[in-house]
Amino acid sequence: MASHRKSRTPGTRVAGIRTPALATAALTSVALLSQTANAVPSDDDKPSLEEVEKKVGDLYRQAESATEKYNAAKEKTTKQRKRVDTLLDDVAKRTQKLNDAREELGSFAAAQYRTGAGVPDTATFLLADTPQDIFDQRQVMDRMTGRQKEAVDDYVTQQSETMKKRQEATKSLETLTESQGDLKKAKATVQKKLTDARELMSKLTAEEKARLAAIEKKKQEEAARKAAELARQQAEQQQAQEEAAQQQSGGTGTSESSGSTTPPSTSTDSSYSTKAEKALAFARAQIGKPYVWGATGPGSYDCSGLTQAAWKAAGVTIPRTTYDQVDAGTTVPVSQAQPGDLVFFYDDITHVGIYIGNGMMIHAPKPGTYVREESIFYDGESSVHSVVRPA
Repeated sequence: MASHRKSRTPGTRVAGIRTPALATAALTSVALLSQTANAVPSDDDKPSLEEVEKKVGDLYRQAESATEKYNAAKEKTTKQRKRVDTLLDDVAKRTQKLNDAREELGSFAAAQYRTGAGVPDTATFLLADTPQDIFDQRQVMDRMTGRQKEAVDDYVTQQSETMKKRQEATKSLETLTESQGDLKKAKATVQKKLTDARELMSKLTAEEKARLAAIEKKKQEEAARKAAELARQQAEQQQAQEEAAQQQSGGTGTSESSGSTTPPSTSTDSSYSTKAEKALAFARAQIGKPYVWGATGPGSYDCSGLTQAAWKAAGVTIPRTTYDQVDAGTTVPVSQAQPGDLVFFYDDITHVGIYIGNGMMIHAPKPGTYVREESIFYDGESSVHSVVRPA
């Protein structure tokens, strides 16, 4: 008798075990869930607030470095453009002189044709109406020959000089194109660094921003403490110098007329102080104006643009970039810094401020900030590169 039981179909449970098709689907689901879980970043992968602060600070410094390169390229481009314009004007004038010399040669050639200067002497004698005509023609040609020689010499000279100036102008145009390329590259670098820094800051929560502000406040307090310490050291040095001068003055008496009771540098220091006061007065008037990379005033400044403008107000011309300003004066120890001195920062010399005394300076810090007074130790004692007296 035939059996009436139906055969088992795939997908039914047998002794609590799924068939291969269902097992594969289950494993696939587990794998997908696992991948989804791994795709969510954990708190352990997120950089610490200190790391973010360091990264942002590095990006701003890199932007400032690129800014100084931009300033240098811009200055070079401006000078090169002026040189190219001057050369092109010179080439135009020389070309006109060359054309004038060519026209003069043409007039001599026409004169030769009219007077028969190219005709042999025998033919001239035979064709002349009278001996006087022969004599007159020879006199004219002798005079004309001398002028022709001068004209030819002048033409050759003008042609050679014009060619040299054209070659010089071509090379200057090539250099200008290269400088413009450097300018464009530096500008793009600045913008990229600033964008990266802003993106990092935008990802912080309100709580993280508050913690970051607390860290910054602590740094400022430490910088102020360092500035006060430097001010105390400088005051002690000043007092010691004054006491030494008084002792020297009291010990020499009037009999030693050859002795000097005034340090030889007094007049120089006085002259410098006068200029420094003017520079500082200008710098103080700029406090509150925004930092803008590449700016030289009057509405905004970058760091070296501010120091250059300040000393210009005192009648002293210093270069545009930090790289050049650091060589525009006499280097002095930090402990001997005087108001008006330039304080440079970092190993790559990418920032500068103007010293106002007591360990403080006026500077344009970075994008998003304003010209302000601040401790020269605002980024740590190790960040100070050197102090330079520009006048």
